[in-house]
Amino acid sequence: MTLFRQSRHYLIIGGIQWLVDWAVMVMLSHAGVPMVAANIGGRVSGALLGFWLNGRITFAGDDTRVGGRQLGRFIAMWLCTTAVSTAAMTTIDAQLGLKWAWIAKLPVEALLAMVGFVVSRHWVYRR
Repeated sequence: MTLFRQSRHYLIIGGIQWLVDWAVMVMLSHAGVPMVAANIGGRVSGALLGFWLNGRITFAGDDTRVGGRQLGRFIAMWLCTTAVSTAAMTTIDAQLGLKWAWIAKLPVEALLAMVGFVVSRHWVYRR
């Protein structure tokens, strides 16, 4: 599978994941849920969708699979990126306000997605 094809699929699936993540975060935070919980709720909803789609479509190949080992690796990566995302979002919310946190969600998650692509391609989905 080519890097171009994987990148394209990762971008499309990532866009869908981000929309789900962002919508859940905004809905929860608008309803008064603290930003930490709202951001984690959004990231969980996006992650559930992304793990399966990326494993079955983006990184599918003879040397990859979607199984328990890959799920464990995905969870480790997800915990790290969620910690960074949540720290960034809560800092932005505290310093600039809730609406700026909503706006900042895209660039924060885009940077984390770049890291996630490399880690997923070379570690998460490997047999």
